[in-house]
Amino acid sequence: MTAIVLVHGLWADGSAWSETITALRALGHEPVAAQLPVESLEGDVAAVRRVLSTIDGPALLVGWSYGGAVITNAAVGQDHVKALAYIAAFAPDQGESVRDIVQRHPGSALPEHLKVTDDGYSYIDRPAYGKVVAADAGAERIALAAAVQKFPRLGIDAAPSGTPAWREKPSHYLVATQDRALPAATQRELADRIGAQTTEWDTGHGPMYARPQDLADYLHSIAKSL
Repeated sequence: MTAIVLVHGLWADGSAWSETITALRALGHEPVAAQLPVESLEGDVAAVRRVLSTIDGPALLVGWSYGGAVITNAAVGQDHVKALAYIAAFAPDQGESVRDIVQRHPGSALPEHLKVTDDGYSYIDRPAYGKVVAADAGAERIALAAAVQKFPRLGIDAAPSGTPAWREKPSHYLVATQDRALPAATQRELADRIGAQTTEWDTGHGPMYARPQDLADYLHSIAKSL
């Protein structure tokens, strides 16, 4: 069976996928979630490739939010990665950064609620985490996500992407139409540019928090097709 490797976003960690992992396991998968250091794009790419080195057989590489930029680079030269799945995610072209993509369309609530520590790391104001990431998720699930969020180093979003894996691998894109972090208009443009098979859901930026079973079913259907 195709392995599924899950890559989280900037203000999250691997536990973002907890309920989705449980649902995927019930469908017969043994998914693995990478843990990103979020110190640099290069370091995060290395972390995902480290996970991929432990996978035997074909793999579906899944990136959420900033994780999309990571898988775009991490899958290059990885022949056992058979497809990419972008979940409300960044899909940069060569030389393009996450910051470049952010500037495509207005409407993100993230700048209003982003905080910076004295030593140069960022986080989402915990009371506003749900508003930014998943307004349609339950309060307790969002409180947990806010509590365990990682603190990415400032400037990580400015790193230019390398040759994109989506040029050579089949891609799928899940557009979150109620996204308050990455506007749906931007997501649609990215999905179109990479030639992805696109699906749209009426949900916020983090469907793994609001619709984990649906997300597992979605990923399962992609994996089955490989």
